[in-house]
Formats: sequence, structure tokens, C-alpha cells
Amino acid sequence: MANKASQNEKITLNLSLNPDTTPILYTDEVHMSTNEFGVTLDVIQKMSVGEGRVVARIGMSREHAKNLTEELGRLLILTEKRKGSIKN
Repeated sequence: MANKASQNEKITLNLSLNPDTTPILYTDEVHMSTNEFGVTLDVIQKMSVGEGRVVARIGMSREHAKNLTEELGRLLILTEKRKGSIKN
């Protein structure tokens, strides 16, 4: 999700990631809320019937959320072309 410098310009971002302090958190469910300022995602792991634990809260602007949705959609389409359609 690049800055608005140019729609076609790709910006490379070098990331530093320590897997010991930045684990992958699996989610069973995501609760979303939005208002005129932004979007909040509560990433949840189900514990037992009727119980869940929020493992991450992610807030972003509405513009960033829209870009995320578009990029995720493109990624899923690419994966489906290689691995087959995702069943709902």
C-alpha cells in the first residue's frame, strides 16, 4: 500500500522481522467496526463455545482499509488460479 506519489509507482519497503517477538497469530474470526474516521479489526481466537480471545486489534484509516481489501482480493484470486477455488 504505497503512498499516493503515483498510482503505477511501486515503493519498496525493507522490513525487519524478529520471529521470536513477532509470532503469527492464527484467527478463527475477525470482528470489524467502522466510523467516518477509520476501521478497527478485532482479531479473535475461539476458546470454547461462546468464548473468544482478542489476540490483536488493528486500526487503520478508511482509505487504508479499502486498499487492504483490494490487495487481499487480488492475492486470493492469484492463489485460486494456482490452487483452486476457496470453498465457503
